[in-house]
Amino acid sequence: MREKVDESLKEIDFETHQYQVHLDTNHGPIRLNLFSDDAPGHCKNIAGLAKTGYYDGKIFHRVIDGFMIQGGCPNGTGTGGPGYTIDAEFNARPHKPGTLSMARTSDPNSAGSQFFICLARQDFLDNQYTVFGETSDEESLETVMKIGSSETDGSDRPLADVVIATATVVKL
Repeated sequence: MREKVDESLKEIDFETHQYQVHLDTNHGPIRLNLFSDDAPGHCKNIAGLAKTGYYDGKIFHRVIDGFMIQGGCPNGTGTGGPGYTIDAEFNARPHKPGTLSMARTSDPNSAGSQFFICLARQDFLDNQYTVFGETSDEESLETVMKIGSSETDGSDRPLADVVIATATVVKL
């Protein structure tokens, strides 16, 4: 997967342009501004994965009301990734409603494809997880909050699948 991601990034230039990732979900659109100045590796990673179609058809497999929604696992279980990892890029940005951050294991340098979007302020995550974007508008935040109120089972998995139909990269 890494080779496909690297190839797809040839068309993206974070030095001269800003980008958004648009997630078209079955609950509505989520448009995400990327913070390439604070977390260039994470921004390149999500943009490259989105451009290859990696996120298309994936689900938000973990939803915790008042905390966050998590997606990007190829297995739909929270156990998978793209076959490579990226290093942490901790920064001063806070984890607030609409913040895009990278999921990982207990190893700070174990992020791959799974990401989460905060539903409320989560100060205990600051400087522990890499913030690399945020929702770009009210409609996007409303979609995130709608997903965040999904009914879930005992494992925090939504009872009805919350699907990312497509993920695209848009140059601003």
